[in-house]
Amino acid sequence: MRFAADRMLGKLAKWLRILGYDTLYSRTLSNDRFLALADEGRILLSRNTQLVGKVAPDGLILVEANDPKRQLQDLVHLLGLKPDPDKFFSRCTICNQLLEPVEPGDVVGKVPDHIWTGHYRFSECKTCGRIYWPGSHLAKSREEIKRLLGV
Repeated sequence: MRFAADRMLGKLAKWLRILGYDTLYSRTLSNDRFLALADEGRILLSRNTQLVGKVAPDGLILVEANDPKRQLQDLVHLLGLKPDPDKFFSRCTICNQLLEPVEPGDVVGKVPDHIWTGHYRFSECKTCGRIYWPGSHLAKSREEIKRLLGV
């Protein structure tokens, strides 16, 4: 399932990316371009009630909750999503691209020395250059996913 989140749902988009869902998000996307993403097979996520009726009913989900974690819970429940733990942390949280494993030697100078010497697994987004590693944030995020979704 592929999503597009409007400018009001950046934190929800980040959580969907953490779960491994292909989720486009941009704070600068016009309404027309956003609506056109439905034609690409994406489910649009918005809080903007003025978009109702501008795309097929199954192409738009109006997000009601204010809290991003509640938004995520509601969306997972509404769509009957079954997040796959094997896909967690497989996308860049910044630009949505799939991450690629890289050798520790490939990230020398791209991460702080204490990170490089303390970790042996790294992933890189080849689009924006961001480097990821399994730090304490990973365990905390997994705990939060389990608390929120039972996964």
